[in-house]
Amino acid sequence: MILETFAVGSLACNCTIVGDEASGDAIVIDGGDGVDEVARRLAELGLRAVLLAHTHAHIDHIADLGRLRELTGGKGLLHPADLPLYHELAMQARWIGLARVPAVVALDGDLADGDVLQAGSVRLDVLHTPGHTPGSVCFAVSAGDDAPAALLTGDTLFAGSIGRWDLGGTSMEDIVASIHSKLLDHRDVTPVIPGHGPFTTIGIERRSNPYLVRT
Repeated sequence: MILETFAVGSLACNCTIVGDEASGDAIVIDGGDGVDEVARRLAELGLRAVLLAHTHAHIDHIADLGRLRELTGGKGLLHPADLPLYHELAMQARWIGLARVPAVVALDGDLADGDVLQAGSVRLDVLHTPGHTPGSVCFAVSAGDDAPAALLTGDTLFAGSIGRWDLGGTSMEDIVASIHSKLLDHRDVTPVIPGHGPFTTIGIERRSNPYLVRT
């Protein structure tokens, strides 16, 4: 399995390429910005993107889906609860002072809790984790065994923190409940790759994340 994460765009969103070396198939997570870099990395790795999956619909995670799809041919996926947010890309662009408004394009399919995304022998289990946004999802990445190789947590869980919950339609109780029910049941050694910033592990967050430690 190939698992490569790199920051893209002005807001340094962590984009992750998950690929199967044998088939050459790959899934790109949150490749909505820095599209040229995403395409370059795929080419360097000898992979073709079959799916373009997004943890949520904030602009730094999904803005240039249309162009990335044109370059790669991959199918764009998003949880339907975030479609209203995706359709407000113009408003999001104004929030962060972007002069260029990205095009909103039709998605190729929905993500739902319990879905399995496949690229060759690589498997991504979809975990619906509402809280940062109503349609936020995380992905448990595995390659043929029961234990996930990593959790891709988007803006739900960060090293030492959690995502914002005050941007509309959610609450702190929602995001904390999602993390406890969908993420903290994984083993302590499970790596966590968040949507921004440094990596961590489930064990570290279970023991020391101030939002998650139960007294």
